[in-house]
Amino acid sequence: MNENFDLIVIGGGSGGIAAARRAAEYGARVALIEGGRLGGTCVNVGCVPKKLMFNAAEFVGAVADARGYGFDASLGRHDWAALKAARDAYVARLNGIYETNLARSKVTLVRGWARLADAHTVVVDGQSLRGGRVLLATGGRPQRPDIPGAELGIDSDGFFELGQRPQRVTVIGGGYISVEIAGVFAALGSTVTVVARAPSLLREFDPLLIEAAQEGLTQAGATLVLQATPTLLTRAAAGARIDVRLSNGELLADQDAVIWTTGREPLTGFIDAAVGVKKNERGYIEVDEFQQTSVPDVFAIGDVTGRVTLTPVAIAAGRRLADRIWGGMAGRKLDYDNIPTVLFGHPPLGTVGLSEPAARAQHGDAVKCYSTSFVPMYHALTTAKHRTRMKLVTVGPEQRVVGVHLAGRGVDEMLQGFAVALRMGATKRDFDDTVAIHPTAAEELVTMR
Repeated sequence: MNENFDLIVIGGGSGGIAAARRAAEYGARVALIEGGRLGGTCVNVGCVPKKLMFNAAEFVGAVADARGYGFDASLGRHDWAALKAARDAYVARLNGIYETNLARSKVTLVRGWARLADAHTVVVDGQSLRGGRVLLATGGRPQRPDIPGAELGIDSDGFFELGQRPQRVTVIGGGYISVEIAGVFAALGSTVTVVARAPSLLREFDPLLIEAAQEGLTQAGATLVLQATPTLLTRAAAGARIDVRLSNGELLADQDAVIWTTGREPLTGFIDAAVGVKKNERGYIEVDEFQQTSVPDVFAIGDVTGRVTLTPVAIAAGRRLADRIWGGMAGRKLDYDNIPTVLFGHPPLGTVGLSEPAARAQHGDAVKCYSTSFVPMYHALTTAKHRTRMKLVTVGPEQRVVGVHLAGRGVDEMLQGFAVALRMGATKRDFDDTVAIHPTAAEELVTMR
């Protein structure tokens, strides 16, 4: 192996792989180090398997809706184990594709766990590699609270290891991972309780989306316990089940599974203290606008930095880094504003830009919002009448659109184009002057008054 490289990437997740391949395309000599499965959190225990579970849960409503369209449709027993096997096989296939793509890009893949010994030296299983630059892309892992019995629960990674669907489930946490996991369980027939310490779920989202998420979960049969935290987990009298004691005095008895979705922490233990890489108070690696750490020639991207912890963000940051250093694109960097994202709940939620409260905090009375709530045409003939909700947040006399917030069927696919419009500085007049596509739900965004 050539032990001297232009770039050494530590971490074979989506961001690290994207940066490594882009740098190699420009002619850089690149090594990528990974001790686990390629693809990182997203491919193995995040976006990809999560979306497959979401798809499975969607079939429950789709079969019921089909009856309204004249089909004699009914659901039989759901085989969780078969779904898991098919999902895991798909993920394994992606692991192999990532390895093949690295080889095609002439990136040297080093299997093992890295230690950053100094700004240019990485040690893997006793072997030292030298790099002109080092990129830290190691991501994070789920956290658990420090309470008695916490080990009886499983984290969001463990959710994907479940061989059978638990019938009684408590999901602890109020973020997007909690909402997504709870939605899957509820749709597939589990009795679900969601426990969150805040007065609402998704507290950083726009109120329209919070309302839609909470309504969707309760309509699916989930119970929401807000402004409460677990204080003790114990084995129930039945033996295998778990009792959960809450801070409000409530006891959730005989749970088949308790799932922690209470945040994540960065993986930085591989960095020798003498290297001097600075971290913030939460342990995330500090970087500037160019992903540069406090140590020259050492960069960091993705979840390990704590900046907008989304897979496409890590990919974009890694590619821009390679573009700037090896592609001759001076000043190339990622703009962390106006990043669109979708929560795959029931209903799906899509958001880009400022929420209404955030916009009012920044711009005060210059903010004007437009919103709508309607039953989409898909549900014209169905028994269920799930509503779609939309909101545009605008600022100033020109009513520049600074926020788009969507909840309902299909919004996950419709948001991308509107995110482009927002980034380009579109105004409400631009939306109004765009001819609607009829009949669609998306047309409401350009006909709102």
